[in-house]
Order: sequence, then C-alpha cells, then structure tokens
Amino acid sequence: MNYQPYIGKTAIVTGAANGIGFAIAKHLLHEGANVVVNDIDQEAADIAVDKINKSCEYCDARAYAIAGDAGDPVFIRKMVDFAAKIENSKLDMIVANAGLTEFGDFFEFSPESFQKVVDLNLRGAFFLSQTAAKLMKEQGGGGNIVLIGSNVGARAYKNLAAYGMSKAGISMLAKQLVLPLGPLGISINCVSPGATLTERTMEEEPDYAGIWSKLNPNGRVGMPEDIAHTVAFMLSPQARHITGQTLLVDGGWTAYGPSPFTAERLRNDLPNGVSVQ
Repeated sequence: MNYQPYIGKTAIVTGAANGIGFAIAKHLLHEGANVVVNDIDQEAADIAVDKINKSCEYCDARAYAIAGDAGDPVFIRKMVDFAAKIENSKLDMIVANAGLTEFGDFFEFSPESFQKVVDLNLRGAFFLSQTAAKLMKEQGGGGNIVLIGSNVGARAYKNLAAYGMSKAGISMLAKQLVLPLGPLGISINCVSPGATLTERTMEEEPDYAGIWSKLNPNGRVGMPEDIAHTVAFMLSPQARHITGQTLLVDGGWTAYGPSPFTAERLRNDLPNGVSVQ
C-alpha cells in the first residue's frame, strides 16, 4: 500500500473530469483523501469518479461526483456543504482548477467572452476560497487552498489577453489572501502550469507534445501528473510554511522559451536552410 498522508481529509477539485484536474483528484485519492470531483457536466463527472475509484480499490477513501458551475457562488456553497458532510473526514483541502480559455484578437474580443472568462476563472477562485475558508475557520485547525493559474499569467501570449489577465489575477489573489487566512493557519498558493499534454491540448494541436518539447528548455512537454505532484506537495504538511506564492511548473518556458508564434515568425524571417530549433 502506498504512503497515504491525507487519511481523514477531504479535498475539492473543480474542473476535474479530465486533464490536470483529473490527475490531481486521482493522485490525492491515492494518498488517502476523499475527493469531491466537480465538473459542469454530470455524466463526465460520474465517469471520472468511476475511473478514479477503480484505480485505487484498496483505498478506504472515495471520490464523489458533483456537477455544477464552479464560477457560481450559489453552487459553490452547495459543493462545500456537500464535501463537509462526508463521514469521518474533514474538508481542509481545496484545489480551484476549473478554468476557461478563450482565444481571441484583442480588437475583436466580445464582452460576452470576456465575462465568461472572468466569471469562471476569477469569480470562481475568489468565492470558492472565501466559502471554504469560512468553513475552515469554523472547524479550526487550518487548511490548504491551491489556485491553478497559468504561465500565461506571467508572460504575454498571442490572443490570450483576457485569459492571461484572469490568471495573473489568480496569482495576486493568493498573495492578498495571506492576510486574512494566515492567522487562521490556512495556506493559499497558486500553481501555474505551462504547456501540458491533455485531451484538450491534443485536440487543438495533434503535435502538441512535439512542438512544446522543442520550445521548453528542459526538452519535454508537461504532463498532468507533473502538476498533480506539485499540487499534492503544496497541500502537504511539508509545505506548511509556504503561502502566498506562485509556483510555475512549465519546464522553464517562462524563463527563456519562445512561444509557437514567435518560433513560426522567426522561421519565416530567416533565410532558407537556417534552423531555429
């Protein structure tokens, strides 16, 4: 049996039917936590929970599905109440992973698209943190909150102005909330993934792994498990003195790497036969 440091604890992971959220939820269950798996789609959440539970049949902890809009404060309250009622377990881990990416030219970006990004990415992270922290305050004993940001919140990226702004805001939210949450023993941090190979990114670009293995200084694309392991550490007692921080998990891209658009432009501008790889 694996080491299980989170026995007797419950975690909420939003946007967890697939991709990074799914990997986080699965990893936390294997480490002993009950996990509330959220997705906007009930069927997707149910399928994810079935896979997670089957992956750890020896575990006493279980995954539970709850469908709803993780940007809606009313649903957030319902979800936190649901998680708090899991027997023999204490809700003290939150992962605000649900997010929306909307590509669009700055000059043409619509108010409707902007509002969708802000409602889920910013409003959802803010009110999930607030609602969960209220419960943690009542319970006593502290807790841990991880907000999922993005490397696009640290560096500009073509056609992602609204998304990048929202993710930069999430990073700042982690800083701001150390003031009300620190005295309660609640840590809050932001984990910001870089290019990560998921169902969505593979659908958008079939050679996603190949492209980013060339662009990232460490020569590989990120995997959901890379983010899951980082989040698990930030939720752990070993990270108890880390709060208000943003940790980039991006293979070094924000330190040096060009974007696909930059690489393409360089190739087009260079004389024939000159490689930028």
